[in-house]
Amino acid sequence: MISPVLPSYSRANLSFVKGEGSWLVDADGRRFLDFASGIAVMSLGHGHPKVVSALMEQAHALWHTSNLYEVPQQKALAERLVDHTFADTVFFCNSGTEAAELAIKMARKYRTETGSPDRMTILTFEGSFHGRSTGAISAAGSEKLSAGFGPLLGGFKTLPFGDHDALRAAASAPDVGAIMVEPIQGEGGIRPVPDQCLKGLRDLCDEHGLLLIFDEIQCGVGRTGKLFAHEWAGIAPDIMLVAKGIGSGFPIGALLATEEAAQGMTAGTHGSTYGGNPLGCAVGTAVMDVITEDGFLDDVNAKAGFLRQKLEGLVASHPTIFEGVRGAGLLLGLKCRIAPGDVVAEGYKHDVLTVPAADNVVRVLPALTISEDEISTGISRLDATATALEARAAA
Repeated sequence: MISPVLPSYSRANLSFVKGEGSWLVDADGRRFLDFASGIAVMSLGHGHPKVVSALMEQAHALWHTSNLYEVPQQKALAERLVDHTFADTVFFCNSGTEAAELAIKMARKYRTETGSPDRMTILTFEGSFHGRSTGAISAAGSEKLSAGFGPLLGGFKTLPFGDHDALRAAASAPDVGAIMVEPIQGEGGIRPVPDQCLKGLRDLCDEHGLLLIFDEIQCGVGRTGKLFAHEWAGIAPDIMLVAKGIGSGFPIGALLATEEAAQGMTAGTHGSTYGGNPLGCAVGTAVMDVITEDGFLDDVNAKAGFLRQKLEGLVASHPTIFEGVRGAGLLLGLKCRIAPGDVVAEGYKHDVLTVPAADNVVRVLPALTISEDEISTGISRLDATATALEARAAA
């Protein structure tokens, strides 16, 4: 018999009743160090006082009016994002998937508006993940995501990750109009695109008149130590997808774009019932205010260096379990020599939460507000996890 909740997730036998900073607490009072942050969602940890205060204040005032009217909270958050990024304009939605859908529409509408409707193909890369809608799984081009869900949306060409020759050849094709890429692949196994390659992508797009779309749903909002990951490369996209960390647990997503890229999105071309509602935007503004405070990202970078050093030590101590560390900032991955799901499951027994990814990687994604003492605690628990796995293999 099917469960009342659609069984589309493989769930661990864990549930929680309370969140406190970097900790989750179950009904028995057992405390888990949250090294996953709801898959990079809880950017400021559980129950951050400024986020809670913003939500409660807005909840007592006004929840929803629809986008038929002006939404002052939406304008405030949009102005924060425009002031701190390349973007001229922002559209708010409920998730990263919705942002990806709009990016596809915007890129194609741009081609129609600029007199090149034959350039509708968008280049994407193997290992990418842009969400689970039909458009998003079509863009990713992964059999794992799309098997059984065809026919898929056409107009995508998926290229091998890191194959510069294939990219250059594809970008010059007359039907190509945009490139969509994650600066760091999250689901794909914490695979960063090197800064010089991001610069190369920008150059390639400029050379061929392509729109550059960055998916920063997982790697954005301070996760790498910059407000957005592409800033390390000193370049900017034309369109960017944002979600996860911008709401620190509240469901809100956004698409940021230049005025040039957004020129086709006039009244009536797109919409959202709940996107950009007062609650989500009040929370997003509080998150942005905290992350853009002087010194906040410097602190993230210091803690990221500490965590990376600790993880490198963990790998050195357990060479039969771990192979290496990859990623940037507090978006890190442990490349495993065993199934990553085994590491994650054993970690549950030692009260530490991580999340698996492709390419045999376990993701370590703590809240940006985690302390060094909490990082040390998490590493100790991962050390106990690895020791238990080694003992099991030797038995």
